[in-house]
Amino acid sequence: MRDKGITDYEKQNFTTAFYEFNKSKILFESLKDSANLGYILISIATIQQVNGDYYGSKETATEALAYYKKKNVYTSSINNILGVADKELSLYDDAIFYYKESIKDEPDLIAKYAPLSNIATVFIYQKKYDKAITLIESILSKKLSKQLSHKSLSRLQDNLGYAYFKNGMNEKGFNLMYEALQTRNKIKDTYGSIESYLHLADYYAKKDIPKSDENAFAAYNAATKLNSVDERLEALQILISNDHSLQKRKYVQQYFTLNDSIIKVRNNFKNKSAKIKYDSKKEKDENEKLRLEKAENLLSIQKDKYLRIVFAIVFIFLVILIALLIRYYKNKSKAIEFKTSYNTETRIAKKIHDELANDVYHVIAFAESQPLSKESTKENLLQKLDDIYGRVRGISKENNRIDTGMEFTNSIKEMLLAYDTKERNIIVNNLEDINWEIIDDTKKIAISRILQELMVNMKKHSKASLVLIKFENDHKSILIHYTDNGIGCEKTKMIKNGLLNMESRIQAVKGTIDFDTEPDKGFKAKIAMPK
Repeated sequence: MRDKGITDYEKQNFTTAFYEFNKSKILFESLKDSANLGYILISIATIQQVNGDYYGSKETATEALAYYKKKNVYTSSINNILGVADKELSLYDDAIFYYKESIKDEPDLIAKYAPLSNIATVFIYQKKYDKAITLIESILSKKLSKQLSHKSLSRLQDNLGYAYFKNGMNEKGFNLMYEALQTRNKIKDTYGSIESYLHLADYYAKKDIPKSDENAFAAYNAATKLNSVDERLEALQILISNDHSLQKRKYVQQYFTLNDSIIKVRNNFKNKSAKIKYDSKKEKDENEKLRLEKAENLLSIQKDKYLRIVFAIVFIFLVILIALLIRYYKNKSKAIEFKTSYNTETRIAKKIHDELANDVYHVIAFAESQPLSKESTKENLLQKLDDIYGRVRGISKENNRIDTGMEFTNSIKEMLLAYDTKERNIIVNNLEDINWEIIDDTKKIAISRILQELMVNMKKHSKASLVLIKFENDHKSILIHYTDNGIGCEKTKMIKNGLLNMESRIQAVKGTIDFDTEPDKGFKAKIAMPK
């Protein structure tokens, strides 16, 4: 498509070339080929200038600049296009700016002379003839100017002669313009000759009207041959200004007809180019939409696939994690239960050994050494056995099965008040205020055993005369406050007093127990257990 556009451009089939360049532009955009995109936009901007669409040309050339990060021959060409557009729009200062930028970007020293020559042309349009003369003379004085083509040299020579003429140096100017025309005709530079004829027509306008008309007609005919409408209009303007009475009306009519025609043609081109751009953009947008929809569908499918994989991985991970946590807490619970059970067994064994074994041994010794026939001896033996039996029942009662049903409150109260004696007063507050039915059996057993451990500890070590056990509860937990007025002990020795077993029991049900004691200041314990 690009090559077709180049071929049609060379054949001056500009509308067809414009369409083909736009088509190839869309395809190169899909390939993200910035080099070709920049080249195509330069070609489109040039076609727009040929058809008089200078604003459109500037817009396209500016778009082309975005595809070049570094200054090179292409950015030089773009700036030259912008300069030509502004020159034709009579924005002369802007035109000079862009020509200077073109000179900066052009790496070839000889190629720099083209935008320099364009600046000189702008000076002539601005009627700054001195500046134009100085610039062209400086170009021609350089050694490199000898390497310029005959076409470029004749253009510089013609412009210099015209500037001389406009600056009052008529003879010097005429000689250069005439010489330039001869060179152009010799090398068959038809387009360049149009400019020479127009300059000579202007020169003769105030000296020799027939010669002015002759050069104006020559310019008109050459411009007609090349279909160069602007130059035809300029030739007609000279003919009209020469005031040929009878012919003037004819020239004026030709001028307006031609001007209307060029306006129509240029507007027609703008409309066609706008439609081509619109159709190209529409096609591009539709293709982009289809690609986007396809990409979104593929992305959605891929996303669903990845989500399923992620959910599966997360699910498996959670299952494994939950299994490990269950196993961990089961093992931990078993370890605590084992430790508690071991401590209980050790305590029972120690109690049997320390308290009962010696007493049983003494009873056996008493029975062996005393005559059992005596009534007093028999009564004494029975009394000792009854005492041992009572203590065995006490140990059994301390470690027997706990009723966690409807009688739980009564069994707790009964167990606590069993330690109430003439020397010791046990006070229990708010036990019935707690809804024990919603409490787990494991926690009930833990509370019962811990209270029992506290009471045994108090009986053995505290020597307390007053014990207060207060129950409290909120929406999250049960609180039990234990206080006695016993002898207390140092905190560092609490473990030796059998309190470690209580901590093991409370940890098994995720509760806490805090002890507070000092010598001669009693003993306190605070139990907190989640419901």
